[in-house]
Amino acid sequence: MPGGRRGPSRQQLSRSALPSLQTLVGGNVGNGTGLRNRYAHSLSVLSSNTLGLSAPPISALITPEPVRHSRIPELPLDSSLLFEFLLFLYLLVALFVQYINIYRTVWWYPYSHPAASTSLNFHLMDYHLAIFITVMLARRLVWTIVSEVSQSSGGSLLRYVLLIAARLSLLTLCGWVLCWTLVNLCKNHSVLNLLFLGYPFGVYVPLCCFHQEGGKSQAAPADCDYTADHQQTDLTETPFFRPRDFLFLLRENLREQFSSPPHMPTHTCPPPTHSHTPELIRAEVEELKSDFNRRIKEVLFNSLFSAYYVAFLPLCFVKSTQYYDMRWSCEHLIMVWINAFVMLMSQLLPPSYCDLLHRSAAHLGRWQKLEHGSYSNAPQHMWSESTIWPQGVLVRHSRSLYKAVGPYNVALPSDVSHARFYFLFHKPLRILNLLIWIESSVVLYQLYSLLRSERWNHTLSLGLILFCNYYVLFKLLRDRIVLGKAYSYPLSSNSLGLKSQ
Repeated sequence: MPGGRRGPSRQQLSRSALPSLQTLVGGNVGNGTGLRNRYAHSLSVLSSNTLGLSAPPISALITPEPVRHSRIPELPLDSSLLFEFLLFLYLLVALFVQYINIYRTVWWYPYSHPAASTSLNFHLMDYHLAIFITVMLARRLVWTIVSEVSQSSGGSLLRYVLLIAARLSLLTLCGWVLCWTLVNLCKNHSVLNLLFLGYPFGVYVPLCCFHQEGGKSQAAPADCDYTADHQQTDLTETPFFRPRDFLFLLRENLREQFSSPPHMPTHTCPPPTHSHTPELIRAEVEELKSDFNRRIKEVLFNSLFSAYYVAFLPLCFVKSTQYYDMRWSCEHLIMVWINAFVMLMSQLLPPSYCDLLHRSAAHLGRWQKLEHGSYSNAPQHMWSESTIWPQGVLVRHSRSLYKAVGPYNVALPSDVSHARFYFLFHKPLRILNLLIWIESSVVLYQLYSLLRSERWNHTLSLGLILFCNYYVLFKLLRDRIVLGKAYSYPLSSNSLGLKSQ
């Protein structure tokens, strides 16, 4: 009536009292029995609400299905020492190719008009620069050998002393060669050219320090001597790095690399009858995210470092009166960087590590932000950090409406890093497919250039580099075929993956 008190409408009653069928079912309907049981349970909830009784908690209504993972076989992976040797060999070939492009001659001219008696202008080369570049490219191989020797334990005292002596001799030899080449380069070149020799180290040190600072600030141990107030005071009083902090971070980085290999994160899947708490899943994702970012930094720096010393630094020491093909040299620089990037990515992000990230992303899930006013008639819930949300549920968080995309969702709806993590790793073959596409494009382009090449140095350069690229592409395609069959294996309700043969 016009002056009377209005009760709640039917639409408001249905929105506040009746949860969504997809919420009750868990996003996926397995069979008719489970649907009838859960629908009967929803009717009982509706009747209790209409009688004025309190509704059960939302965590009791949500029953997402457990996440099942495919079990991939153990694929062969090159050891650290073998990989560093192959990478060093490839970089030496690329350096030799760049010197051919710069110092080539027209040695096939008739003797009546000789342009040169050799295929290369050896008298124009700076051997000190070539030795310096070789030592810098071998730094990872030398460091790996030293690390393998340092981590080897057991044996007699004499064997231990011999290993220490061999390690010191190797490091002393590398240091002496570097000093000898630097002294000779300082005598023959200007200061501007000498600055190019150490430019990459000016990039590595900030990356090293920022990584250490970020890792220290993410999670502080419980038995730390500093209190929260003390840490806050230090952050506000010292906004920039002090020299003592800078040296400490650099020393800690070198000590971690020398003493032990980096920590490999793990993923523990609970039994089908149990589930992880959302806090543990988010903490695991944060650890994997930090480890993945560290590996990507290492890949980017070492690939750029290799391309810089192999293809760019020789160009900086070329005399101004000498002619060389700038376009071909720059193209070689790009190819060396791409190939080194793919090789490092395939080694530092092996299939087992990508599968680990995929499993964590399957437990994390993702939220899709919706427009205001959409799904106005559908039930909506307030997001809770202690709830595991099934697919299709609508929640409100930070004055925005989100829809659960994954079958198992514990991610923070407003956290962009969680959405990126799920996008990159919810498909386990995404990174591998990207590497195959990059390497295949490089190989096809080099084959096309080889067919159109008219100069002997171009033919020789492309032929040598293609042999190296074939090996990398073969390994990537082998992993893709095996993993494609493993992930396409159908998962039943009683199995968690492939049985080991």
